[in-house]
Formats: sequence, C-alpha cells, structure tokens
Amino acid sequence: MLRITDTITIQDWEITENFVRSSGPGGQNVNKVATAVELRFEAATSPSLAGPVKTRLRRLAGRRWTNEGALILQCDETRSQARNREIARDRLAELIRKAVTPPKRRIPTRPTLGSKKRRLKSKKVRGEIKALRGKVDRMD
Repeated sequence: MLRITDTITIQDWEITENFVRSSGPGGQNVNKVATAVELRFEAATSPSLAGPVKTRLRRLAGRRWTNEGALILQCDETRSQARNREIARDRLAELIRKAVTPPKRRIPTRPTLGSKKRRLKSKKVRGEIKALRGKVDRMD
C-alpha cells in the first residue's frame, strides 16, 4: 500500500512493477541483473483517485500516460533494484500530490493608465524614428 496523502492511499493491486535490464555503465552486473524498474499504475480505473485528480494527473503525466489509461514510470538510476523501486514509487506519489492540488484560477487584470500612456509614447517615438529614415532630398 502506497500512502500519498491523509485521504489517498493506493492499493498494491493497482501498481504493477516489472524489472528489466538496465542500460549504461555497470559492467557484468548490467548484463546479469534486472535492476531497472518499470512501474505501471492503472490510474484510469483507480478507485482511490477522484475524477478531476485523474484529469490533472493525465495532463501532468504527458507521454507517460498510455491509451489504456495507465501511468508508466521507469527508473534505472541506481544499480540497486530496491532503490530504483523506491525512487519510482516516490515519483508516482509526487506526481499524484501535484495532481491533487487544483491550479490557481487566473484573475484577469487590466493595464494601468500609466502603462497605457508609456506604451503609446514609446510607439510614437519609434514611429518618429522610422519616419526620419526616409530618402533625403539633395539640394543641387
């Protein structure tokens, strides 16, 4: 069981962990031992997450979200299988914690009178500079 917040806990049956061989340095250890973890969380069918949380989680997950509604996290940072498993679970918990907090609603603001005047003044100055770039008449 993975505890995310006081109200959200993910059951073990919702998470599947598959251990695969890791890439990168490690010598013979890389060729023999499956240390990298591929954590699969069935988020779409999870009863522990509310609907809005699932939609925010889907947006946060990006490419890690599959068409079946599963969230796949991979970790092969360390040579230890247990440590990689722990890191992947921590990442999942952090991702869900971010999805739980709703984003702040943006309150539209209007530009101040001073900023409007400054903008118009700079446009006028720029226009005058460009107007002076015209052809010069020769006096012969």
